[in-house]
Amino acid sequence: MTFAERDIDDRLAHLRDLFELPENQVYLDGNSLGALPKGVAERIEHVVRGQWGNDLISSWNHHDWIGLPQRVGDRIAPLVGAEPGQVICADTISTNLFKLLSAALSLQTDRRVILSQQDNFPTDLYMAEGLQALLGPDRCEYRAVSAPILLDSLSEDVAVLMLTQVNFRDGSLHDMAEMTREAHRHGALVLWDLAHSAGVVPVELDAWEVDMAVGCGYKFLNGGPGAPAFLYLARRHQENASQPLCGWMGHRRPFDFEADYQPAPGVQRFLAGTPGILGMAALDAALDAYEGVSIHQLRRKSTDLTACFIDALDRADLPEMRLLTPRSAAKRGSQVSLAHPDGFAVAQALIDRGIIVDFRAPNIVRFGFSPMYNRFADVRIAIEALADITKQEHFRDPRYELKQTVT
Repeated sequence: MTFAERDIDDRLAHLRDLFELPENQVYLDGNSLGALPKGVAERIEHVVRGQWGNDLISSWNHHDWIGLPQRVGDRIAPLVGAEPGQVICADTISTNLFKLLSAALSLQTDRRVILSQQDNFPTDLYMAEGLQALLGPDRCEYRAVSAPILLDSLSEDVAVLMLTQVNFRDGSLHDMAEMTREAHRHGALVLWDLAHSAGVVPVELDAWEVDMAVGCGYKFLNGGPGAPAFLYLARRHQENASQPLCGWMGHRRPFDFEADYQPAPGVQRFLAGTPGILGMAALDAALDAYEGVSIHQLRRKSTDLTACFIDALDRADLPEMRLLTPRSAAKRGSQVSLAHPDGFAVAQALIDRGIIVDFRAPNIVRFGFSPMYNRFADVRIAIEALADITKQEHFRDPRYELKQTVT
């Protein structure tokens, strides 16, 4: 089947019309920042002018701004296999990791180790390091090991296993269900980072008995730059878990302005400060794109796109491009990562041609596929450009070596 025939046969092709996508550009960076849904600008305009502009502070009640963290959390919940009341939208992934790692230690008072993977996303590791420095090694010890020995490293002192479902570098996919079962068999809790999987990979947090999770609002959920993150805490842990960021929004009665902190019931205690309404409203509007769409449909298209890309890469015969992403669809997320000795320059040359990818040190070019708006034609265009750039060595142009702050 040709690329064009695949696009004609695509039952999710209509979703592309929901997004603002520049002409003459192929956007393959949805795993880093999702494209703009058309409904977001209208929603923000209404919140800014119609609500903030006209109703001012009364909007907290009149438009229920105060309830947005719970409402948006409950909209995200079905995308990650959670019943209502267990997901809340707040803060950033980094902040939410700190809260939940602390909560895990509070639930596991006889254990002190945070176990993670050496090539986990850096912010996850930094948060664990920071918590260890704050609490001291007697209460918190951070260990990071290589992926092949993760399960063998589970011991009776491990309080929580912290992992990312989809590796941000190579796109490999952990078996969440199996690893959660193994961690529980050793008495450890499990905290999953869903930054690169929420919205494109089926997740069953409740069914797999996951304890905790965090996720990103601005990648595949398309909530916009700096969109608020979300956290999940299984209902069975909510009343016994405590978190150190005891902000007023996590208080049982925030507008009583009591001197002493009393945690709110359920997952709401994991709020801290006043929610950012504009960012939360943008994410809420972006989630409209998921209405009536099955996550399993999105996953099928995602694996078809990445498989098509890998097949086309094989046919292009580019010996210096090394595939890092697993060939098995069951073992990869919604991205394909390639290593090249001059990976940064190759990425910049692609961007210069309107193929928007990104680079990750030391030599990785990442192609992220959003099944909501990417076409099979995008695969063809990207591979043709990649073949020309590498075979003709266009990437050796000195201007492609100039690095900006964000890569």
